[in-house]
Amino acid sequence: QLSQLKHVLGYVTNYSPFYKKHFSGLTETDIHQMTLEAIQRLPFTTKQDLREQGAAMASAPLHRSWVYYETTGTTGSPTPCPRNEIDSIHNNTPLIIRYKDIFRQHGEHHIVGVMGPTELHSTGDTFEDVMRSLGHSVVKMWPRSPVVGMERVMKLISELQLTALVCTPAVAISLARYLKDAGISPTETSVRLILTLGELTTPALLRNIGEVWGAKIYNCMYASQESSILAVCNHESELCTVPLNNFYEVIHPETGKPMPLTGTTVTGELVITNLYQGQKPLIRYRTGDMVRAMPQPNGALKIIPIGRVRDVLLLDGIQYCAWDIESALLDQLSGCLDYAIRITREEGKDMLHVTVELLDDSVQASTILNSVRRHMQEKLNGVQVQIEIGKTSALTGTSAMVSWKAARLHDLRPDGDNDDRNAALALLNRGFQ
Repeated sequence: QLSQLKHVLGYVTNYSPFYKKHFSGLTETDIHQMTLEAIQRLPFTTKQDLREQGAAMASAPLHRSWVYYETTGTTGSPTPCPRNEIDSIHNNTPLIIRYKDIFRQHGEHHIVGVMGPTELHSTGDTFEDVMRSLGHSVVKMWPRSPVVGMERVMKLISELQLTALVCTPAVAISLARYLKDAGISPTETSVRLILTLGELTTPALLRNIGEVWGAKIYNCMYASQESSILAVCNHESELCTVPLNNFYEVIHPETGKPMPLTGTTVTGELVITNLYQGQKPLIRYRTGDMVRAMPQPNGALKIIPIGRVRDVLLLDGIQYCAWDIESALLDQLSGCLDYAIRITREEGKDMLHVTVELLDDSVQASTILNSVRRHMQEKLNGVQVQIEIGKTSALTGTSAMVSWKAARLHDLRPDGDNDDRNAALALLNRGFQ
């Protein structure tokens, strides 16, 4: 790691206009004497830097990239994310190694439906390359595209007998809802394996989606368009980092102080440094994501992404991550297709009003929901909870595009923060489905 770090620091300070200025006081001698501990003295790279600097972040001109991607721009200007061959080799190789074991458990031959968010996103190209390397066929299909749409996607699944899907949890939910409305059970399809990505996913949510589809489901990676692949799932459904590609730090989200990664589980904001000379290496990039990180004997970290820093929620004076709230709701609930939460304040106490959409809405749910409500209140230190069965809106499908808070929460308290929710509503108003 140290050798690669020195090479990357020399690379970005020589070729990236942004890092030439950002690290203006860093000399060749400093780089030569750099240690993994000394990296903490370097300034962070932030999401705001990426938005404001654009192409100046890159360490190579665009004509030397092999493909151009960008973020969706739902919460600001789209961020350019060009990649070259080095980026693709370093990021796709861990996926090929790990997914080989996963797919082998579910049959020798697969036809995989890949559903990315936009044509400017890397999902389609990445999984095409990975699946081709594993000997599987790929069908790229964008269910939210006006050209393709849900109806055509479902016909492709049926006609081609697709065995696996790659998509966000929201898309898996939307497809299941579409089938349910057509009078078809998702368990009747040929799909037996689902790899989800792109948004917060608790084991309880995975279990519910898996039950709805009758399929084995994995949260297959932790990644972002800006920073590429940061962790990959193994066949035991654990997300493990890729230390040959990245150097990882966990910091306090408010103070920025690094937290020691020495044997115990650490909770904080993840900071990463790319260790390969790709098109746009990032140094000490604050991901904005909260994680629980557990050091492993092989030098990797087992990580659990628990929500974005801006998704942290204050309920009756106690902070909760998105993970805590979703787990509290879904731990003891089965067959849940979707959910949404409103927050009010009544007589000085916060209250959660939860709407759950069940695959089987004919179930006698009063006893079940009372049990779920009690469990949720216990997990959330006595916060009052009301739960009802109902329909969720299209807003819940925007989690990967905006944030978990935008998709799931409507904060009706006087001091409630609904900026992300408003960005998600604006996305829907532009035709997102």
